[in-house]
Amino acid sequence: MIPTDIKLHKASKTLSLKYASGEEHHLPAEFLRVHSPSAEVQGHGKPILQFGKLNVRLIKIEPAGQYALKLTFDDGHDSGLFTWEYLYQLGVRQEDLWNDYLAELKAAGKTRDPNESIVKLML
Repeated sequence: MIPTDIKLHKASKTLSLKYASGEEHHLPAEFLRVHSPSAEVQGHGKPILQFGKLNVRLIKIEPAGQYALKLTFDDGHDSGLFTWEYLYQLGVRQEDLWNDYLAELKAAGKTRDPNESIVKLML
């Protein structure tokens, strides 16, 4: 499903997508970053857990042809194209995906906070 309106809210670090059906999805930058479709995140069939991305911001969104967006994050990540279908699925499944992500972080002993990650490494 192709959004009819796309807005980057820099203050709230959120990408908002509105659809003709009236449906709206508000996707936080951290959520988008840890669910990037890039090979760096998705691996080659085995996703690579992203952590320490609590403060990441979206700094730019660009169209990629007629089918996707290229998102640039302030941690330098800008690979992977977010297709319209992928963005829609992220919106529809946001709560479940987020809960799964938090459970994976906990199981791996990782945290969303980049400062805690650094402290743990130093200990």
